[in-house]
Amino acid sequence: MQYTIKKDIFYMKKAIKIAKKGILTTSPNPNVGCIIVKNNTIIGTGWHKKSGNYHAEIYALKEAGKHARGATAYITLEPCSHFGKTPPCCIQLIKSGISRVVISIIDPNPKVSGNGIRWLKKEGIIVIVGILSNESKNINQGFFQRMKTGIPWVKLKLASSIDGRTALKNGLSKWITSYKSRQDVQMYRIQSDAIISSSSSIITDDALLTVRYKQIKKFNNLHINNKSKIKQPLRVIIDSKNRVQPSHKCIQEPGKILLIRLKHDNNTWPKHVEQVILNNTTSQINLIELLKLLGTRQINTVWVESGASLSGAFLKLNIINELIIYIAPKVLGHCAKPLFVLENYKALSVVPKFSFKKIVKIGQDIKLILIKKLKRK
Repeated sequence: MQYTIKKDIFYMKKAIKIAKKGILTTSPNPNVGCIIVKNNTIIGTGWHKKSGNYHAEIYALKEAGKHARGATAYITLEPCSHFGKTPPCCIQLIKSGISRVVISIIDPNPKVSGNGIRWLKKEGIIVIVGILSNESKNINQGFFQRMKTGIPWVKLKLASSIDGRTALKNGLSKWITSYKSRQDVQMYRIQSDAIISSSSSIITDDALLTVRYKQIKKFNNLHINNKSKIKQPLRVIIDSKNRVQPSHKCIQEPGKILLIRLKHDNNTWPKHVEQVILNNTTSQINLIELLKLLGTRQINTVWVESGASLSGAFLKLNIINELIIYIAPKVLGHCAKPLFVLENYKALSVVPKFSFKKIVKIGQDIKLILIKKLKRK
């Protein structure tokens, strides 16, 4: 078989598409796809379905069987070379007789990074690296960031009027945006490992912070067939003054909850609620330390839904990777609550900066997706 860059790109695109099938179930592991090709024919496909299950390469090799000998494997992430919950994929690739491996991107996990490639090359297998690497990284942004920095990928969501207001002066905010926008939010929630909010949001809105099955069941592209397949994110509530009580609706809802506090209280909490005390020298929760804690708990992606104060705190620390704003065609007036509570900046050169990534219309609303603007070197 004659190999060309064009063919490698063609098959890697297919492997990336397959990798996306695990978007709801693979965390804390990355999404990985594998395609095995021989004589211009796909003879095996696989994707990582869940932590602890076979990796993508193993599923593809099982499907290819003895025909894998002399074939090419297209893998979206460097195959593992260490013993974890499953044996190293490199061993099985070598045993199968695969003669060529095309890898989209090197694994950022220090247990793997580069070792899988060296192992394969040592056994005489041709290894090509770097085909559609940005695309493969994009489907695992949280995993890459956690492995490299120790903190998850942070997305901050806000809903506002066209004059940048999030609630009336009396606190009413239901509903500024349309049902379709709120349905879209559920898609982000279900793809996140954790949702961060504040005690103010719990008390003011009586928020549940859960994924609503009724609002997402029509999205067949995520392979959601029934409520039992929904992964509820870890709920993280910042509660420095111990205002959240066992009687709140959020606490009564099943699913793991972390109450992030400065000190314990004497309440009796359900088993699914854990009080986490962050050592701090101020009266405020250290958000960087919180994100580091979540990183140690293998949280790849965080979805922040909160009011102006906490949103402003995240923005000030420059730790927001993506800013997602739903804008409704309504005007709330200058007395209504703003998007962020921030200091009074005195120069445009020091204000937080973002770049527009995407602008889409959802029902009557507009969704803006912005990414952190990188500083020029």
